[in-house]
Amino acid sequence: MTLPVALSGSDVIGQAKTGTGKTLGFGLPLLERVTVLADVEAGRAKPEELTDSPQALIVVPTRELCQQVTNDLLTAGKVRNVRVLAIYGGRAYEPQVEALKKGVDVIVGTPGRLLDLAGQRKLDLSKVRALVLDEADEMLDLGFLPDVERIITMLPAKRQTMLFSATMPGAVISLARRYMSQPTHINATSPDDEGSTVKNTAQFVYRAHSMDKPEMVARILQAEGRGLAMIFCRTKRTAADIAEQLERRGFASGAVHGDLGQGAREQALRAFRNGKVDVLVCTDVAARGIDVEGVTHVINYQSPEDEKTYLHRIGRTGRAGAKGIAITLVDWDDIPRWQLINKALNLKFPDPVETYSTSPHLYEELDIPAGTKGVLPRAERTRAGLGAEEIEDLGETGGRGRKSAAPAAREERAPRTPR
Repeated sequence: MTLPVALSGSDVIGQAKTGTGKTLGFGLPLLERVTVLADVEAGRAKPEELTDSPQALIVVPTRELCQQVTNDLLTAGKVRNVRVLAIYGGRAYEPQVEALKKGVDVIVGTPGRLLDLAGQRKLDLSKVRALVLDEADEMLDLGFLPDVERIITMLPAKRQTMLFSATMPGAVISLARRYMSQPTHINATSPDDEGSTVKNTAQFVYRAHSMDKPEMVARILQAEGRGLAMIFCRTKRTAADIAEQLERRGFASGAVHGDLGQGAREQALRAFRNGKVDVLVCTDVAARGIDVEGVTHVINYQSPEDEKTYLHRIGRTGRAGAKGIAITLVDWDDIPRWQLINKALNLKFPDPVETYSTSPHLYEELDIPAGTKGVLPRAERTRAGLGAEEIEDLGETGGRGRKSAAPAAREERAPRTPR
């Protein structure tokens, strides 16, 4: 739906649920607007239209989403050899500055690092013809909107602007009014969707005891037909603890949370995409917008903060027409919070049934084979594990955070050089 409007050069506001393929909706028109050497050679553009300064800018809220969008655009722009660069914090400045010096066509970046480099005059935004603000509601939640506005003021007034957001809070609407010219508003929700949740995802909600949850999760992960699984926690400490517990129980698991250095976060994500680990434990911010094919199960280990977070979590499965299963484990003291989410989304679980790792209905509803215990049998431990995925030395800025869960990764980390 976005494509024809975006290709015509008009400003676009796209409102779509997570998992509906927004990246290509803005990515293809964006790549079309960029002039590269291949266009000059084919006679589609004049040589004087070529520039080494970025011609398109995509601003995203998180590092993981930044990497993902960059990879999607590199794939889509391969034929014309479009130069796409990811700019985000947690990595050394030098390689990013070097790449900018060599010349870049499209930049995907997080607000903080973009402002840093622009402030140091290492990043020239004066040639940008197209701007995309992706996951604008999340940028608002993370407090990035003032930074985004500062970035917009550095761009040429004559440009195409596209804004994408799952929800449209007042601050996002007023941002659009200030910086967009006669935008076309496209709402990509299908009439047969039930409420706000994706209809392809089967949802289950259980009242669970915190002491029994690790055992429950270990059994759920052995359900028939389970592909990749994502487990969401509210706190970094819980995420680290669960990833460790699952590893002890024989599962190939990785973690993505704020206490890990950027190298360890990227290592876990790569291992998950490559299938070396099939369970990824994450916190909400770190997992925002992560799109990995083959995620069949999402487990909310702790009740989400609100309905928006719930939708984003379960939106990691049931993507682009595939079927998915979302399981939420609600502690006794989280029941009031869950009831607000249930009411806001018009779900049918106001009073989740009390459930334990031995409850027959858990096995039945989630298709867990009878006799399954909380440890993965040795014969089924076929994944290579996190240690098989090398950790990249990113010359990280700031603290390296907690040690990575994988011993192999710990050894590979370069010692920190004194400043």
